[in-house]
Amino acid sequence: MAKVAFIGLGVMGYPMAGHLAAAGHDVTVYNRTAAKAEAWTKEHGGAARPTPREAAEGADFVMTCVGNDDDLRSVCLGADGAFAGMKPGAILVDHTTVSARVTAELYAAAREAGFGYVDAPISGGQAGAENGALSVMCGGDAAAPVIDAYAKICRRLGDSGAGQMTKMCNQIAIAGLVQGLSEALHFAQKAGLDGEKVVEVISQGAAGSWQMQNRYKTMLADDFDHGFAVDWMRKDLGICLDTGDEIGASLPVTALVDQFYKDVQKLGGGRWDTSALIKRLTELG
Repeated sequence: MAKVAFIGLGVMGYPMAGHLAAAGHDVTVYNRTAAKAEAWTKEHGGAARPTPREAAEGADFVMTCVGNDDDLRSVCLGADGAFAGMKPGAILVDHTTVSARVTAELYAAAREAGFGYVDAPISGGQAGAENGALSVMCGGDAAAPVIDAYAKICRRLGDSGAGQMTKMCNQIAIAGLVQGLSEALHFAQKAGLDGEKVVEVISQGAAGSWQMQNRYKTMLADDFDHGFAVDWMRKDLGICLDTGDEIGASLPVTALVDQFYKDVQKLGGGRWDTSALIKRLTELG
């Protein structure tokens, strides 16, 4: 069993840290909103600390799961950042979806300070985090074995940044899949078909996907409070498109779907989950 610090107790981090505690690890947590950290310790035990530095002190592994590049820098760097508290030989594992640029920056800083750094973004949504069934894609130093507490699969894809690049592939694929599913369900409705019966048939063939299996019912019910928010998806797709420009990858469908998500935001759906693409079709045509 290891001494672990977990920084960031959002909808993903809260249950992930819980799985670490349930597996027997000694877990110390930090969250920007202290009340959430206190609630976590009441539920799972362990300890909460007022700064990332104090949470990271003495830890073998420091896990971060925050919002974006700036959030990650703020919890890692500076006098109260995790790097200031980490011991030589410890490993920081970042589960945030961020740019390859900030990953390279923090990897270099970590190595200079004498500890490891793994970029390890995750996929599987809130349900995957709660059920301990996330897909974890890693780059950089050797993956941390404690990840097994909440992972269905964990793979090292290559050097630093490879995990974030793989997560970009994941988001690119999701964008196209959700748009295709939205159009299929919208088409079925316009054609006077029973959407549930349509999916029952086509999901058993080549059209089947995780998105179809897990989201079609709520999409048909006009219910979009079940997963990853549109605002966060647009953040991720922006990273994908910027990186695509840098490496010379053509992403025309991703760019189009990103604009469709912008339309959803204009409808007031920034906090709806990503399956809300169908709402754009029903509202805007």
